[in-house]
Amino acid sequence: MLWMSWLVALTALSCRPAQEKDEGTLARAREEMVERQIVARGVRDERVLAAMRKVPRREFVPEPLAAQAHDDHPLPIGHGQTISQPYIVAYMTEALGLEGGETVLEVGTGSGYQAAVLAVIAARVYTIEIVAPLAEEARERLEKLGYDNVEVRAGDGYQGWPEAAPFDAIMVTAAAPRVPEPLKAQLRDGGRLVLPVGDEWQELVVITRRGDRFEEKRVLPVRFVPMTGEVRE
Repeated sequence: MLWMSWLVALTALSCRPAQEKDEGTLARAREEMVERQIVARGVRDERVLAAMRKVPRREFVPEPLAAQAHDDHPLPIGHGQTISQPYIVAYMTEALGLEGGETVLEVGTGSGYQAAVLAVIAARVYTIEIVAPLAEEARERLEKLGYDNVEVRAGDGYQGWPEAAPFDAIMVTAAAPRVPEPLKAQLRDGGRLVLPVGDEWQELVVITRRGDRFEEKRVLPVRFVPMTGEVRE
């Protein structure tokens, strides 16, 4: 049995350098992604940049597209959905104005990547995905990677998550034809709602709640998959 123990030990040692090399390569790829695609375009929030460097984007991309995981464009994840390009993820996260410790709602979980980025900064993330298989895959992926401050729900995000409201920030990652009123109502005073609005022509909109008033600012032309469900009725 002694020789078997030595064999196991030698196998572990031989695998370790390859694993460390792979992790190092991915970390460098994320660093290059952040510097060339995100910092170069003006994102400056250190919390956001640190989260983008930390979250293993490769884990949220389908295996056949692994080589493109850190490229400057969205990628398909199945069921007609996509994982947004890194810059848009960082830009929208910065637009929420998170300082740490917040409770955040995300509508449109997709692969779970945006939720993971939010989870690095916020205390608690609630995320809803209308495509049930994607919701289950994202839940399993986030649990496996240790994001235990994220709760995933399969369902229509139009009505938000009333029992967990109010939220310090809300993000929608699919284009709505109009701003869902239930989401505005679930926003805490001083909180921000960030979402793409429009169909053929879409703009990223940042809404800040000021008591009973909602200040709206259109900040960037974008292109997202459409939000489906009750918002289309």
